[in-house]
Amino acid sequence: MFPDLFAYTWVLWLVITVVAVVLELVTLSLVFAMIAVGSLVGGLGTWLLGWPAPLQVVAAAVLSALLVFLIRPVLYRALVAGKPRQLTNVDALHGMSARATASFVDGTGYARLANGETWTARLDAHHEHEPVAVGARLTVIGIDGATAVVAPALPPTPGTGATP
Repeated sequence: MFPDLFAYTWVLWLVITVVAVVLELVTLSLVFAMIAVGSLVGGLGTWLLGWPAPLQVVAAAVLSALLVFLIRPVLYRALVAGKPRQLTNVDALHGMSARATASFVDGTGYARLANGETWTARLDAHHEHEPVAVGARLTVIGIDGATAVVAPALPPTPGTGATP
């Protein structure tokens, strides 16, 4: 009268595989990809061989663990090898060019960075007594809290094609 539920465990293995693939697409960490392969090969493969459900679970778990701990690190290193680290947030501002949007008074003023953001700016210790006019070129040399530490930009060298 009741269907044999163990005859439909292949559906469970396919569902686990699809869920793991979707999670991998969201996280991009290669962990869920290894779990998907372990479920597909270990779980569904053993189901096709006629193994009982507890052995299918063990095979899927063991294969997934082996893939996560042995294959994933090799794949991950191969994917990120030779790629420079992308600077983000405040780290990406170091060295960025800027323009003074207000005259600096006592070494403090405002600067519009090349990315379009306007920051409170402070001249670095070596240039804090130099006058900075509106529109002067600056370079971000650091970030101190919510203040950009800037220095006057070096003039372009002749013959490089850079315009002032």
